Amino acid sequence: MTKTAPERALSMLRTQGTQWVKADGAPIQLKGTNLGNWLMLEFWMMGQSTKAIDDQCTLEATLDRRFGYVERERLMRLHRDNWITARDWDLMPQFGLNLVRVPFIWSLIEDEQNPRHLRPDAWHYLDEAINQAEARGMYVVLDLHGAVGAQGHEHHSGCAGKNLYWSTPEYQERTAWLWQQIANRYKNRAAVAGYSILNEPWGTSEAEMAAVMKELYASVRAVDPNHIIILPGHSRGIDAYGKPGDQGMRNVAFEMHFYPGHFGWAKPGLDVHRDWLQCVPQGGGTCEWNARMMAWDTPLFVGEFQPWADMDDELGGQITRASYDTYAKYGWAAATWSFKMLSNAGGLVKSNWGMVTNVEGANIPAVDFSKASLGEIEQLIKLFGSVPYQPNRQVMKWMNSLVPPKPFAQAP
Repeated sequence: MTKTAPERALSMLRTQGTQWVKADGAPIQLKGTNLGNWLMLEFWMMGQSTKAIDDQCTLEATLDRRFGYVERERLMRLHRDNWITARDWDLMPQFGLNLVRVPFIWSLIEDEQNPRHLRPDAWHYLDEAINQAEARGMYVVLDLHGAVGAQGHEHHSGCAGKNLYWSTPEYQERTAWLWQQIANRYKNRAAVAGYSILNEPWGTSEAEMAAVMKELYASVRAVDPNHIIILPGHSRGIDAYGKPGDQGMRNVAFEMHFYPGHFGWAKPGLDVHRDWLQCVPQGGGTCEWNARMMAWDTPLFVGEFQPWADMDDELGGQITRASYDTYAKYGWAAATWSFKMLSNAGGLVKSNWGMVTNVEGANIPAVDFSKASLGEIEQLIKLFGSVPYQPNRQVMKWMNSLVPPKPFAQAP
């Protein structure tokens, strides 16, 4: 493990009312990012998105057919060893971050060929994430991004078009088993801020989501009495859970993903972010969510948000800082999507969602995994770890500025 700074003792975190706090009760502002496309693939983040192969399951099946399971596994390890390296861990604190959300797929831990058994290398990458973050004074949220069977129809559930988790008791039982293995290993690790037990569980109703997540909470809590358990929100919200304290749940937070300007939520720009962050109309936006969390006496984790994309660099940097500061004012933890995104042509184009990307002209070729040679695939994967970087300097500048920006001061 590369260490660029002396290890700093991190306090085990817990919840206190609507706040994330240290063991002694002191509030902590958690400002973080996501390590998307590292331990679960999302092809749009590396310039490889196609209709034929656009999710991890399809890629793995293609590599199995062409090269065999053993070779597929070698290529997946090669990807993980190159997508996030020491230079990434060294860069994250330079953005003023102290939290990393680590999305992973179930098969990183469980042996897909031998259910309810750990892979021989089950803990290699999660251990690495926790160790690297801890060495830099950063916390980690472990995020099950893709459950066995997939918890939605989207490609970011790991297997697009499946959504079998909700209708298959065995998959739910294996997910409970998986989390118990994780919780047992890390129950005493203070660098783990919490367990995000299921990402975007949108393949079912809000009521069923809440019922199944309460069962999953109980499975984790039976093994680990220490860590914050992060309950996922539905696309429709969190109302189906009820107040956690009234449900016998303790030391929990809720997770929502807020994307002003994206996915049908107006258009990127100053107005949509101003309205969201400054509660326009009065009482809406973040104020509405703060009132909800106050009523339920529970903290919030903004597990994903994207404040700079599709805007000019300077404005994007200012709104990024304003977003983090607003969430911190309410006591919410927050993590942008995403730390790293590579594109075919490179450069900080407006559509880039990465805090870092490849420099302009350092091209990432689009590779057809169904036809490319083994050597071409290996070359692409190794390029992920060696391509020259271009950090988003405006985001970095404003995240480290002693004087916060006022992007909405001149807004009507």
